[in-house]
Amino acid sequence: MSASAATGVFVLSLTAIPVTYLFNCLAAGGSSWAIVAVGLLVLVFIALLARVLVKRKPPKDPLFYVYAVFAFTSVVNLIIGLEQDGIIDGFMTHYLREGEPYLNTAYGHVICYWDGSVHYLMYLLMVAAIAWEQSYRTIGLYWLGSIIMSIIVFMPGNIVGKYGTKVCPAFFLSVPYICLPIWAGFRIYNQPSVTHNAPVKVVQEVQKKGLLRRPIDLMLAAYLILATGFCIFRGMIALDCPAELCRLYIQLHEPYIKDPAAYPKLQAQFSHIGASLHARTPYIYRVPEEAKQFFLILNIMYGILPQLLAYRCVNKPEFFMKTKQEEKTE
Repeated sequence: MSASAATGVFVLSLTAIPVTYLFNCLAAGGSSWAIVAVGLLVLVFIALLARVLVKRKPPKDPLFYVYAVFAFTSVVNLIIGLEQDGIIDGFMTHYLREGEPYLNTAYGHVICYWDGSVHYLMYLLMVAAIAWEQSYRTIGLYWLGSIIMSIIVFMPGNIVGKYGTKVCPAFFLSVPYICLPIWAGFRIYNQPSVTHNAPVKVVQEVQKKGLLRRPIDLMLAAYLILATGFCIFRGMIALDCPAELCRLYIQLHEPYIKDPAAYPKLQAQFSHIGASLHARTPYIYRVPEEAKQFFLILNIMYGILPQLLAYRCVNKPEFFMKTKQEEKTE
């Protein structure tokens, strides 16, 4: 495949701009099932166009077409976010009203921006890697974790939250976001991992060191213990624990956990932070002004340190490696 295929996917994703505007005009008087039918047809059509782009030299990895379609939907989500902020108008108005009204919540707003920016960039990078026949296992696993976490929070939150009685047939448009990432996950995980040819002596020396002699690992281990406790603590709050500490914390620091939208009870860190401070969150559930600094420091550390842990494991894997002698023994 040539680099032009990746460029073609980028251009194809931008067709979401005229498509959403036309869709909004034509679907104004349509039923919910009509929205689902048209939405599915559009996604199938985008997949077919992606196939036409690479017809002369099709990719070895069929996930190319998945990322092409998801890149298109990422631009759609970015359009939704921009329309909710009043920056543009007339693109997804009808869909937000009749299709997926829960996207109008603070969490729905933030997750649209997350998908339209972070996920979109990852789709383009993975498409480029496939076009140049390079490995994208690391970024693929990172994307997989992000999108699975989004779905784990988003879909149950839609059902059990205040919009549970308003779930429309358009909800089923989210089904591909469950099936395709699972399939993609198996394919990505089975890709060969990057090999590190560290000398046997270096590996043995690193593995002989105790935890106290590895300060960075000690810090990360301590973080994991504290993060586990904090996660359990917030879970207890979500389950209406009557303890005084839980009551004070939710009253003074994170009242958003009790938002009837239900997303904060399930949580996804980036969107949780954004929605806790968002103007679309009812005032009584927003983080109090005097608690914002504490809230941001606590939650940003809670979200960033796992990224540092992953970075450490990927870039300095000697502690987890097997020496050649151990491999021969096995």
